[in-house]
Amino acid sequence: MKRFYILVWAALAAMTVVAQPPVQMLDKAVASLKAAGTVTANYKVTSGQGVSQGTIVLSGNKFRLVSNDMKTWYDGTTQWTYSRATDEVNITTPSAADLQMLNPYAAAQGFKTNFNMWKAAGQIPGCYAIMLMPKSKSDIKQLWLYIANGSGLLQNAHFKMASGETFTITLSGYKTHQNLPSSTFSFDASMVPAGTEVVDLR
Repeated sequence: MKRFYILVWAALAAMTVVAQPPVQMLDKAVASLKAAGTVTANYKVTSGQGVSQGTIVLSGNKFRLVSNDMKTWYDGTTQWTYSRATDEVNITTPSAADLQMLNPYAAAQGFKTNFNMWKAAGQIPGCYAIMLMPKSKSDIKQLWLYIANGSGLLQNAHFKMASGETFTITLSGYKTHQNLPSSTFSFDASMVPAGTEVVDLR
C-alpha cells in the first residue's frame, strides 16, 4: 500500500484555474510544481492499519521521502530505500513502471493515461474535488483529490482500493523554492541506524 502514497505527488502544485477540466488542471499542477523549484511538505496517511506521517522533498524528477517506517532517496537515476521492518537499505534502478508509482511527473502521466476524471461534489468545505476512476482493472477502485480554493494546493486525497481498503492522505506545510543541496536526494547513512546493511539490487 505504501507505493500508492506517492501517487498524490502529481497534484502537489498550485492550481490556479479551478474552472478548467480536471486533465488540464493536472497538467497545470505539474507545470506549477516544476516552476516551484524544490518543494517540501508534511504528510499524514490514515488507514485501517494506523497512521503514518512524515515529510517529502521534491525537485524536478528527484525526491526524498522520510516517514516513521521508511526512508527513500531518488537522485534521478538511483533509488535507496530504508525499511524499518527489514532494517536494511536496498539500492535499485527503478523501471519506468516503478517510477510511475514513485515519481510525481510519471504518476501524472499515469493518471492521464489510465484514469477517467470528473469534477466531483466537494465533501471538504473550501476545496475543489476531482474524482478519478481507472479505465481498466486496477488496485485503485476510486480516488478523490481535494484542492483548496484559496491557495490552489492539494489538501487531501482519499483512496478506495479494489480490496475494499481505504486510506486518506493529508498534506500541509508547503514550502517552495527551498535552497537544498543536491545531496538531499542521495542516500544519507546518518539518517539510518549505524551498521544498517546496504544491499545493492541493481
